Amino acid sequence: MRVIVDENITHTVIQGLRDRGYDVLSVKESMRGVDDTSILQRAEAEQRLVVTQDKDFGELASKYRLPATCGIVLFRLSADDPAANTQRVLDVMQSRTDWAGHFSVVTDDRIRMRTLPSSETTP
Repeated sequence: MRVIVDENITHTVIQGLRDRGYDVLSVKESMRGVDDTSILQRAEAEQRLVVTQDKDFGELASKYRLPATCGIVLFRLSADDPAANTQRVLDVMQSRTDWAGHFSVVTDDRIRMRTLPSSETTP
């Protein structure tokens, strides 16, 4: 699976995804300081799933209707244990293959998925 991970995703998660065979483009490593719109545009152009802890991506895709057929996974984890958070991210990412076209919010105990508007419905 091809993913782009936002700057707020830890190196441990990035390496864990790579170890599991994911094609990971890290904003932290190669696009540091780039704005969220540019990240989403790159994800869309390369059909990479956006993995983030930044709620702004949902707003860009839903409110502003920027194309996001690539899908967005927003992690909102509350555990104080970084190792537990890393394991939750890795487990969740491997649990599904249907992220594309959805804005997904992952919490400690569930995954909520909402279909994103298609680019054809963009005003």
